[in-house]
Amino acid sequence: MSAVSFHDLAKLDSDGRAALMRRSEADLSGFMEKAKPIVEAVRTEGDAALVRFGRDFDKANVEIGKLKVTEAEIDAAFGLVDKEVIAAIQFGIDNIRRFHEEQKPEAMWLKEIRPGAFAGDRFTPIRSVALYIPRGKGAFPSVTMMTAVPAVVAGVPELAILTPPAPDGSVDAATLVAARIAGVETIYKAGGAQAVAAAAYGTETVRPALKIVGPGSPWVVAAKRLLAGVIDPGLPAGPSEAIIFADDTVKGGLAALDLLIEAEHGPDSSAYLVTHSRRVSEEAIAALPEHWARMTEQRVTFSKAVLTGSYGGVVLTSSLEDSYRFVNDYAPEHLEILSTDPFAHLSHITEAAEILMGPHTPVSIANFGLGPNAVLPTSRWARTYGPLSVTDFVKRSSVGYVTASAYPAFAKHAHTLARYEGFSSHEHAVSDVRKAYL
Repeated sequence: MSAVSFHDLAKLDSDGRAALMRRSEADLSGFMEKAKPIVEAVRTEGDAALVRFGRDFDKANVEIGKLKVTEAEIDAAFGLVDKEVIAAIQFGIDNIRRFHEEQKPEAMWLKEIRPGAFAGDRFTPIRSVALYIPRGKGAFPSVTMMTAVPAVVAGVPELAILTPPAPDGSVDAATLVAARIAGVETIYKAGGAQAVAAAAYGTETVRPALKIVGPGSPWVVAAKRLLAGVIDPGLPAGPSEAIIFADDTVKGGLAALDLLIEAEHGPDSSAYLVTHSRRVSEEAIAALPEHWARMTEQRVTFSKAVLTGSYGGVVLTSSLEDSYRFVNDYAPEHLEILSTDPFAHLSHITEAAEILMGPHTPVSIANFGLGPNAVLPTSRWARTYGPLSVTDFVKRSSVGYVTASAYPAFAKHAHTLARYEGFSSHEHAVSDVRKAYL
C-alpha cells in the first residue's frame, strides 16, 4: 500500500500549506453540470424521473406509486432490527431530544426599550422541511436521529425524509425505526441530486418543502447550490472531515484509532492528525496497520484512500501554537482535542463546528447520541456556520409595539431622519398627517 501522507508543516511553503486546506467538494463544477439535467428532469417529469434515476443510480427496484414508505413497512422494520440497535437508537434520541429542548428559544420575548416602547423577537416553526438521509456508503439511522429530533422539537408541522432506496426498493430498517421514534412518518425513496430536486419542486408523490437539511455526497451539495433560489439549502454539509489534535500527553495509537473514525466514511472524506509531537505522529503511523486489521475490507479501502491521499494523513507542527493555527485555518467539521488536559487548549481554538474534549469523547460517541447535533458544516464553513440546531427549523420575526405615550419622541426622530434621507412617505407617516387620524 501507499505510505500514509506525512506533512512536516515547517517545511511547507504557502502553496503546500494551502493544499492541505482543500476538501474533495472544493470544485463542484463537474458535479453541478451533471446535476443540472437531473434537476430539470425531476422538475418536468416528477415521479417518473425519480423512478428512472433510482434504477440508474441506486440500482434500485422502485416503481411509480411506491415511492413513499408505507406504515406497514415502518411497522415491519421493528421486527428486522436487533433489540440492541433499537435500544441504542432510543438512547441516542433521548439524549438528542434533551439537548435540543434546552436549546429551543422561548416563543417570544419583549423588552421595554424606552418607556412605553417595546421590541423583541418571536420564533415560529418553518412550515415544511425535508430531511436528507444519505445511504451510498452505508446506512445512517444516526443522521435520521440528528435531523428529525430538532425538527420535531421545533414543531415543524410538515416533515419528510428523503433517502436512497436499496436494490430491492426498501429503505434501511434502522432508519425507519429511528424516524418513527423521533416522530417522523413521511419517508420517500429518493436520493442524490434527484431527491433535492423533488424536495424543491415537488412531484406527484413528494410534497415540496421550504427547506432541506442533512449531509450528502457532492451530488447532493451540487443540487442544493443549483436550487438555492427555489429551496433553502440549509447549512453546507458535505463529505465527512475531522482533525484529531493531539498534544504530547497521549499515546499515538489512540490518536490513530480516532483518526480512522471519519476517514472510513468514504474516499471523499478528509481526516488529519495534527500534533507537535514527533513521538505521537510516529506511534500513530505505526499503529494504523493494527487498527486496519480489525476493520471491514470496505472501510479499510475508504480510510486508506483518505490517509494516503490528498485529503488526509499526519501533520507534524513545530509547536502547540502552530497546531492551533492549523486547526483554526482548517476550520474542521469534527475536532477532537486529545489531551489529559483538553481545557488548556480550548481557548486557543475558535474555528471548529464540533469540539470533543479528552480521550473519553471520540467522534463515535458524538455521532451516535451524546446530545449535540452531528450534522455539521464542512469545507471550512465552520468559520461562519454552527451545527444543525432547533434554530434551523424556526424563523425569527421581530416584534415592535409603541404606545401612545411613547409615540411622540419616536415620531420626532423618525421624521428628522426620513426628511434627511429624502423619503417623503416615511416623513408624512410620522407627521401631523398621522396626528389627524389618531
